[in-house]
Amino acid sequence: MKLIINGEPQDIPATTLSELLSLMEYEGEWLATAVNGELVHREDRLGHALNDNDRIEVLSPMQGG
Repeated sequence: MKLIINGEPQDIPATTLSELLSLMEYEGEWLATAVNGELVHREDRLGHALNDNDRIEVLSPMQGG
């Protein structure tokens, strides 16, 4: 499936947001995710179906100062 992940076009065989995060090795309780500009809560990721050309943003907290 063709997806735009954090601004980068990619071809990834994921059908749900949860599957995408797993394939890309994103882990942790503090991830924030959005699909096409709409926030997707952690508990909704498993059932959130993806479509060709969806824009996915994955944000994780950064340490530093």
